Amino acid sequence: MPNKTAKTAAKATVSKPAAAKSAAKPAAVKAPAAKPAAPKAPVAAAPAKAPVAAKPAVKAAAPAPKVEEKKVVTQRQGFKANEFVVYPAHGVGQILAIEEQEIAGAKLELFVINFIKDKMTLRVPTAKVANVGMRKLSDPALVKKALETLKGRARVKRTMWSRRAQEYEAKINSGDIVAIAEVVRDLYRSESQPEQSYSERQLYEAALDRLSREIAVVQHSTETEAVKEIEAQLAKSPRRTNAKTEAGEGDADAEGDADDTDGDDTTVADEAA
Repeated sequence: MPNKTAKTAAKATVSKPAAAKSAAKPAAVKAPAAKPAAPKAPVAAAPAKAPVAAKPAVKAAAPAPKVEEKKVVTQRQGFKANEFVVYPAHGVGQILAIEEQEIAGAKLELFVINFIKDKMTLRVPTAKVANVGMRKLSDPALVKKALETLKGRARVKRTMWSRRAQEYEAKINSGDIVAIAEVVRDLYRSESQPEQSYSERQLYEAALDRLSREIAVVQHSTETEAVKEIEAQLAKSPRRTNAKTEAGEGDADAEGDADDTDGDDTTVADEAA
């Protein structure tokens, strides 16, 4: 009997360490579970907020172009904003502003010119002003000279109308107020003279428009008043006042040129088309 009791006691002692081992294993398994929690701490990436600090730098750089724009709206090449100028190809216009634009990666200063009558706005690089022939308005002395030119005798060459038409167009687009006055004088026809052909009339009206607009701006009058003044000067021409008594060389040339004009008018129209 004592031996049996000792054996059962030994078995009990043997089973207890096994139970202790089994109880110790869960504790060992749970302990590694705390290790994955350690990598979560670096996930809170503080540098993620660093790019946010770069945004104020971009916003601070944005106002810089506005400062540059204010610098150019003053004066360039002797021309000012709101000033009236003469652009040879279009006549009298007004500078609305002097602005800066970026074209093909390069910055350009431009005159913004408005032609009210033509309902057109033109942008001209400030560096190209001399090349295009843009100029200031004529002074009163030069306007007076142009008006005196209208009182002279018309000078009409005995050449084909197509060639004369090219010469007239060159004078009109030259921007020279005296040369434009010469075109008005040479193409003007009074009631006692033969009527103008269609192409003559077009050139005459173009020259008259350029001349009257500049005179009106210089004299601070209307275009209607300027046209009346021009026609009054044309009426003083010797060929107009003495049309009946002076049937000399000037009238003979005019009649001969009128015949040439009618004959060559279709040629000019075809060339224009």
